[in-house]
Amino acid sequence: MRKLTGRRATVKASTVAIASTLLLSPLLGTTTASAAPAPAAQLKADQLPPTLVQAIARDLKMTPAQYLDRAAKAQQLRDYARQFRSAHPEQFAGAWMTRDGKPTMAVTSLEAAHTASSAGYQTRLAPISADKLEGSLDQLTQWINTLPRQVSSAINSVAIDFLNSQLVLTVANTPAGHLLNLPTLIANVKVILSPDAGGPVDHHPMGGDTYISAPTSLNDSQLKTVDVCSFGFNSVDSHGTALNISAGHCDPNLGKGNQQAGVWVPDPRNLKSSPQAGSFVNAQLGGSSGLDYSVIKLTDRAVKAGMDKPSVRGANGTTLTLTGTAEPVTGAPVCKSGQSSTFTCGYVVADRVETQLYTAEGESKTVRGFASSACTLGGDSGGAIVTGTLALGITSGSNAADAPDCKAANIDLAQYGGTASLGIPIRSILSDIDARSGGGLGSGISVRVRPNAG
Repeated sequence: MRKLTGRRATVKASTVAIASTLLLSPLLGTTTASAAPAPAAQLKADQLPPTLVQAIARDLKMTPAQYLDRAAKAQQLRDYARQFRSAHPEQFAGAWMTRDGKPTMAVTSLEAAHTASSAGYQTRLAPISADKLEGSLDQLTQWINTLPRQVSSAINSVAIDFLNSQLVLTVANTPAGHLLNLPTLIANVKVILSPDAGGPVDHHPMGGDTYISAPTSLNDSQLKTVDVCSFGFNSVDSHGTALNISAGHCDPNLGKGNQQAGVWVPDPRNLKSSPQAGSFVNAQLGGSSGLDYSVIKLTDRAVKAGMDKPSVRGANGTTLTLTGTAEPVTGAPVCKSGQSSTFTCGYVVADRVETQLYTAEGESKTVRGFASSACTLGGDSGGAIVTGTLALGITSGSNAADAPDCKAANIDLAQYGGTASLGIPIRSILSDIDARSGGGLGSGISVRVRPNAG
């Protein structure tokens, strides 16, 4: 995965022109936050919005039924792999979906291979367990954190490649990158050099739609620019508070005071008259959780306008109804919604990635998430990522953020392996919000989903 850029777009406050700012360089019925949910039902193929069907065919070369079936099998694999790893920690070496859609388990012994094969899974023998690979990743990350900034900045990403039982370290093709001396005690590291650096329309606001934010009131005469991001998943806590989950780096007051800042649905004719949809009440970027997310408390006006619905928007206003939550599985098909690129699709290419994110002030934060090949553009930050009709995560960054559109991004990035995006897992976000709530706002938070789907 090459260097990514996670961008919220910026707009001059005195104009209505949306131009495509935050630099990210990677190192790598409702579902509650407190318990692992049972597998959720998904919508039927003929219930998917037409523009999502077009994106699935264009980006994944699949029918809607194949997309939903593969997404469901990926979650079944994740559940089985979790149980298998708990029972056989030293024999589990990873799990993924192959390109032709076969759920695959990597194991370290023939006995374990027989167990997984008897359960109906394709197997592969691996030389090292997942626990040892993750231990090596932790060692490598700790070593990177000890490096001088001018050296560590040459490291674009670190990810676990379970398919080949190795860590993949992507390093900028610069003098600093060439001089990097890896610690000899960490085995199984591969180094890659990379470049340096149609349907019915619902007009109610929802996930995937545009919002603007500013550190002060839109009427502040000192305000020069506003930021543009995408709403993520509509949610609700145990107190019935209506919330939306977006990206942490979209909060212009991140790290300042109480971090609160206003969120508005932009009025293209006059930004200052834009109706307020809510305010940031919690934003995390890096830290102990390694997550990039924000919590927006929605106004009563926004709720009445439809922000309590379990929906995300794609192209031309068409919408997708959510039916549950999911976890990233390497090889699983995903589609994302965002205000710039609308519906685009791809595959999970790494279910654990650690990233150094640089804020506009030059501060570095380590962020953890998953990588996908879905095209994501500037302004898509905070938007919803789904697998099937299940909420998977929110968009944090991309290597195509500066591209004018996905067609140009696909051409320009083809020689570097194509488009790559960083997502933050929704279940990890929900758990962290709940843990930090202290029983107050955000306690027991859940993504709004349609009950009894399917």
